[in-house]
Amino acid sequence: MEYIADILLVSGALGAGFYCFVLSRRLSRFNDLEGGVGGAVAVLSMQVDDLKKTLETAQNSASASEGSLKDLTSRADDVARRLEMLVASMHDLPSGSEKTNGAPVAKEPFFVRHNQFGGGK
Repeated sequence: MEYIADILLVSGALGAGFYCFVLSRRLSRFNDLEGGVGGAVAVLSMQVDDLKKTLETAQNSASASEGSLKDLTSRADDVARRLEMLVASMHDLPSGSEKTNGAPVAKEPFFVRHNQFGGGK
């Protein structure tokens, strides 16, 4: 009986050893950098690094654009205030039907052609 138990124990150990051998071969193929999951993980890791660099570049570009947009917005606000002041000051000008300094106000544009040397004709 002990002899049969020893044979079963040795055969079980050999079966477990064979199973471990097959499992190690499968695992090495699974983690292979050429075609297995290990290669996919390596490729994904490189893509993540590239995406991080691209994201950092985009963030730097966005922050630079934000600064220029703030500058342009403040300049536009200043120009808008000046335009509002000019429009408000236009209310103080006489209307087109009134005369200024005894001379009538021209209703049509008045153009003068100058010659090449700066003299009018």
